[in-house]
Amino acid sequence: MSIKGQQRLDQVFRSGLRQLEIALDAPSVENLLIYAGELQKWNRRMNLIARNTPPEVSLEKHFLDSLTLLPFFENSGARKQTLLDVGTGAGFPGLVLAVARPDLQVILVEPRSKRVSFLRHISRTLSLTNVEIIENRLESVPELYDQKIDYVTSRAVAEFAVFLPMVAPYLERGARALLMLGREQAQQFAIDNPVAGIILEEKRSVILPFSGAERTVCKVRGKG
Repeated sequence: MSIKGQQRLDQVFRSGLRQLEIALDAPSVENLLIYAGELQKWNRRMNLIARNTPPEVSLEKHFLDSLTLLPFFENSGARKQTLLDVGTGAGFPGLVLAVARPDLQVILVEPRSKRVSFLRHISRTLSLTNVEIIENRLESVPELYDQKIDYVTSRAVAEFAVFLPMVAPYLERGARALLMLGREQAQQFAIDNPVAGIILEEKRSVILPFSGAERTVCKVRGKG
């Protein structure tokens, strides 16, 4: 990509952050732009995201969208809080959040080896020390139950009615689930809420800055 093209993406990304009122330090912005550039390169030879997605669209649809979860993470003090991202794909939202919040420990679970190779490449390229990558399906990693998990999320599992039962063992142990919902999903969640065994703690609605797409993030916990 040309220098002008890189400058353009930098401007677009910073503009999106301002509109979403997300404050990141300079190293995090730089690293996320490096990540976005590597995603474009790798996507030419493997389907990490939809083919021919323009870089500006990718920045909004994947990076800015992932960053809408940032307000839900509390300051953890001495102990790092842990986020479990189920079926992270090319790292959304978990790897993006790991870059933005070095004080957050992130576990990425992804069964597809090509995507795992990309995740490991980004982790090495950015020298991330707060990321663990597990090449497997969540149900095949029962040892995770023994870890202290503070948050669980997923963009891969579109239906909350499928995702919540999947992560119920973590909710029973005190984890919060962060649900990333589009407009129709948010409407359905409102109709079905309270979902059996689930309590809604917090809800935030955002509009992505360039496409105008609506997003709702719900933080829920188990009743136990």
